Amino acid sequence: MVALSCGLHVAVAATIQLKEQASVTGRILAEKKDCVVVDLGYTVLSIPRSEIVQVLKTEATVSQGDKPSSAPGPGPGAAATEASDALFETVRAPGPERSVRELVQALGESVVQVRTPGGLGSGFFINEEGYLITNFHVIEGETHISVEVYHQRRGQLERRVYKQIAIVAINKFQDLALLRVEDKDAPRFVKAPLGDSDALAVGERVFAIGSPLGFERTVTEGIVSTKTRQYMGDLYLQTTAPLNPGNSGGPLFNLRGEVVGVANAKIMFGEGLGFAIPVNMVKFFLRHRDAYAYDKDNPTNPYRYLPPPGRLHKPGTAGRPAGQDR
Repeated sequence: MVALSCGLHVAVAATIQLKEQASVTGRILAEKKDCVVVDLGYTVLSIPRSEIVQVLKTEATVSQGDKPSSAPGPGPGAAATEASDALFETVRAPGPERSVRELVQALGESVVQVRTPGGLGSGFFINEEGYLITNFHVIEGETHISVEVYHQRRGQLERRVYKQIAIVAINKFQDLALLRVEDKDAPRFVKAPLGDSDALAVGERVFAIGSPLGFERTVTEGIVSTKTRQYMGDLYLQTTAPLNPGNSGGPLFNLRGEVVGVANAKIMFGEGLGFAIPVNMVKFFLRHRDAYAYDKDNPTNPYRYLPPPGRLHKPGTAGRPAGQDR
């Protein structure tokens, strides 16, 4: 689900400690006398005050209508970023818009071609350690995956193929997959910062980099046609940037060099009707990747069910079997 913000308000991120040693993390939408309303990303939860032990507020995030202060763009004078997760970076202070030519030069190395015995697609690195995002349908049913990267060396592009690719997490319902390059001699990769798809404006210019029909490093440009197009049961960004088979899994950038979407589909019998998964869905997938961890014993299962936490012992009862603490 995509949560849309309307008007000017501040949503406070917080960790709410509950009774029985439980906790909930999300954005506080409202604090009422008898409850606290929290946005968990996929649903909104109303927590009774009687169940809350403590509320730990961590940061404030502005809604779509607020305008953060400017900072330099990517590359030299890069936009300020913050590690919202150890795995990826999000932009804290968006930089000024730049030309597509400049951005392709700065970010082109972060985009890869993903190949399998059954086909090909695109992807992009989210950190320097080799973690990358692509579409689930690009790797569906495959275990032999290779990633083709174009490194810039002394002003020249050097093509290199990495063949030790691990599947880290998958969500076939949102068509997302997290992969990792595990080749022993792999260098540090150029990463692409993740933006905020809720902050996009209809009519805003965007561009895609990918491998349509196998033509690697192809750049196409367009605008955001709508931010909330319902298609095949989900909400997508609709764009006029030309997308074709092979673009799947590649990044859709804004003119500040931030990934705002993941190319996903197009209407085959129309023109300028491309769809991308909003990057806020991608960030939710990454933050909850343990729940989507790839299971080799059941590779088609998009969810991984973790064991429940054990019962905590009361003070002075350590070592007693469960149910024997009275």
